[in-house]
Amino acid sequence: MTKSEGPIILKYPINASIDKLWSALVELEEMVQWYFDNIPDFKAEVGFQTQFLITNEGRSFTHVWEVTRVIPQAEIAYSWRYAEYPGQSILTLSLLPEGQQLKLKVMVDIVEDFPQDIPEFKRESCIGGWNYFIGERLTDYLSSST
Repeated sequence: MTKSEGPIILKYPINASIDKLWSALVELEEMVQWYFDNIPDFKAEVGFQTQFLITNEGRSFTHVWEVTRVIPQAEIAYSWRYAEYPGQSILTLSLLPEGQQLKLKVMVDIVEDFPQDIPEFKRESCIGGWNYFIGERLTDYLSSST
């Protein structure tokens, strides 16, 4: 992913209340059920930092997150980078009530380019990852916990 490609912006319809969606996005006990199961800690507080290791096809990806913005029940943003590679993005998750429906807007804004010779850093991989995490895992989690 590179800055020149522009941000990735995706919107997902969510069949849950704002309270329930917000809780799933910021409460550690819920995040580990649909997101990454090895997140060691998370707090929806500006300046909070955490990191955890994910491996894929023999490559290590130590996720390093720092919360940069919190608007309770509306938006959370965090810096997202990997200890082993150059590159940095800002992930913003926005809860958008639209009439009777709730949407979750996912925006990935590249601050520093990621290496393009690693498949996980391709734009298509990022979009596929969010479709998996939000479009499948989060929606399944929310529908099973109602």
